[in-house]
Amino acid sequence: MAKQYIEKSLLVPDHVITRLMMSELENRRGQHWLLDGFPRTLGQAEALDKICEVDLVISLNIPFETLKDRLSRRWIHPPSGRVYNLDFNPPHVHGIDDVTGEPLVQQEDDKPEAVAARLRQYKDVAKPVIELYKSRGVLHQFSGTETNKIWPYVYTLFSNKITPIQSKEAY
Repeated sequence: MAKQYIEKSLLVPDHVITRLMMSELENRRGQHWLLDGFPRTLGQAEALDKICEVDLVISLNIPFETLKDRLSRRWIHPPSGRVYNLDFNPPHVHGIDDVTGEPLVQQEDDKPEAVAARLRQYKDVAKPVIELYKSRGVLHQFSGTETNKIWPYVYTLFSNKITPIQSKEAY
């Protein structure tokens, strides 16, 4: 059901994504988890409030043009789902999957016009969510254009907030 919206470069409606996410999160009660891109709307945040207390929210403030450029430079190999980015993970041969030699495609929702529309729509619905978590004191914002410059700050925040989980092999 979500796929039909994504293929049209539309955000998946609250009722669809919320039902999917709440079902998954209910199955993970008692576990630690990290959400990426959820909640995106106030309705989703309210649904999440009913099953847990959010203790850390990260918002990455990346300029519109940077996001549009990065997202519109994404190409995929449909049979495998391998994703390439022409800037930081390019295929060895332009337009060709590294493993199979088959052609790569750019999805409709990754084309510049679709990305720009999606980003504008996202900004409008996400603003109240950002304000909600800011008012609760759990929001941490990071700004920049380069992952290698933002990540050390995000990693430090995680390291100070989350106790590392030791693997059984470490014992």
